Amino acid sequence: MTMANPPTQYHHHGRFQVAGGVLPDAITAYRTYGYHGNPCIVFPTCFGAKLDSQVYMVGEGKVMDPTKYFVVTFALFGNGESSSSSNTPTPYNGPYFPAVTYEDNIRAQYAVLQKFGVKKLFAVIGFSMGGQQAYHWPVMYPEFTERYIVICGSARTSPHNKCFLEGPKAALVASKDFENGHYKTPAEIGVRAFGRVYCAWAYGQTWFREHKYTMGGLYPDLASFMRERWEGRFADNWDANDLLTLVHTWQSGDISKIRHEGDLVACLSQIQAKGLIMPSKTDLYFPPEDSVNEMSSLTSGTARLVVIDTVWGHTAGGGSNPVDDAFVQATIKAFLEE
Repeated sequence: MTMANPPTQYHHHGRFQVAGGVLPDAITAYRTYGYHGNPCIVFPTCFGAKLDSQVYMVGEGKVMDPTKYFVVTFALFGNGESSSSSNTPTPYNGPYFPAVTYEDNIRAQYAVLQKFGVKKLFAVIGFSMGGQQAYHWPVMYPEFTERYIVICGSARTSPHNKCFLEGPKAALVASKDFENGHYKTPAEIGVRAFGRVYCAWAYGQTWFREHKYTMGGLYPDLASFMRERWEGRFADNWDANDLLTLVHTWQSGDISKIRHEGDLVACLSQIQAKGLIMPSKTDLYFPPEDSVNEMSSLTSGTARLVVIDTVWGHTAGGGSNPVDDAFVQATIKAFLEE
């Protein structure tokens, strides 16, 4: 059943310290589904997502059913809805927007949940950058967080992931209309270049080999697919400096920085919340090997690994196709009902 989107709400934090400085009036954009007295599930945005995107697993009959749960979807700082370089007034606008981390986002989200009187977080479910946020919750708020579900994400952004992100980032900042972040009109050339470089890693090798970029006949060839689905989507929806804010958040992701001085093994071994880790078999952003390595450090019995057997690469976890979406939702639903 498709659910109509509720209105976006905005929580004003006032003066809010972030990794790169301070925001005089930080704002977290969010939406709520269901009754706030029900068990709470947090579903944060990933890279390239707005709050409108956070409905593919929310709705009656879906894994995040508002008749059973109080679902809160959160927009990341930098996504253009929460505080971002594109919507923050002078003197923190544009390239002057401070760097933010996952920790900053989780602190802000926690503050919103307190407004609703949430005493326990039943579960946090996240895909990609949302999955990295999900990993942060049981580390930052161990007594508050009961379950975390990581879909195509990681506890620490790996070197190969950081390296990949330098590609679209370099294409953006080197564009002639980026102007070192001081552009007066949208840096469309740079944003288009970002989208084109980014798309090559989004799908598995097998997916491209089978020509599934046609996506049911929507695109007649690969050139149309790249131009329309990737260049067009980024050009229509994204500000260049906002993209760079999100890239920094992604690249700096590391739960072991919170209180373990970079010792990821120690950090993972102390997580007590129940975890479900769901990598995609063909993910080029967060390959399943990373999740296997993390599982070796998670406390025995508290977390389980379920690999999504798919050719859809990273997108398999984001509701990109019915088969993978059904598998992901059924697996999560069973986990939540245990």
